[in-house]
Amino acid sequence: MNTTWIILGATSAMARAFARRLAADGAGLLLAGRDLPELALLAEDCRLRGARLAEPMAFDTRNPEGFTALIERLEAEEGELNAAVFAGSMPDQASIDADPALIGGTVTDSFVGPAQVLQLLAPLQEARGGGTVVGVGSVAGDRGRIGNYVYGAAKAGFHTYLSGLRNRLTRAGGHVVTVKPGFVDTAMTWGLPGLFLVASPDDVAGDILRAVKRRRNTIYTPFFWRYIMLIIRTIPEPIFKKMKI
Repeated sequence: MNTTWIILGATSAMARAFARRLAADGAGLLLAGRDLPELALLAEDCRLRGARLAEPMAFDTRNPEGFTALIERLEAEEGELNAAVFAGSMPDQASIDADPALIGGTVTDSFVGPAQVLQLLAPLQEARGGGTVVGVGSVAGDRGRIGNYVYGAAKAGFHTYLSGLRNRLTRAGGHVVTVKPGFVDTAMTWGLPGLFLVASPDDVAGDILRAVKRRRNTIYTPFFWRYIMLIIRTIPEPIFKKMKI
């Protein structure tokens, strides 16, 4: 059966690695993002790796007028329709403190825009009796921390949205995987202080694909972040609010 994936935020390092792995399996790919020249190069790479289809498409989380065109193009493909969300932005907290207007863009990029696209896609997946959604959140969404609590709040909202969407699509044979990466070697984390145990985008992509095949609900990647975040979530609030993490 043909499978087609729309990948939102396809020029991110994790998305590129994920797309290349899907291409090797012969999947159809709609590569959506802001940088069309970069997307065109990625599409050519994916075709060479075996993708049945690899097509760049314009996608801007802050321009909802363009979302319907993405869904209409995806609907034109036969077979199973899938989506993977890698879109997001993470201004440093000091910049947000200096300019609170940055909050709106952060929440739109990391939650609102992607959720609107998935909401448009859900009826098509239900009508076809299946399909997978991969939503890339973050360990930052597990607890508000002084260093990035606005970004963490956006991802926490996205996690909750994905949980509800999972409940909805499961009834039609579909599935939603919530992915919570720790530190990954990407442009978003480049130069940030205090990084440790940094994973490669390709390793994360492999974890995501295994989670899709096993119909996992929520994964931490690399796996040990599950235990790190378990510890962070269980620190009592009177102690936690005095910590610089």
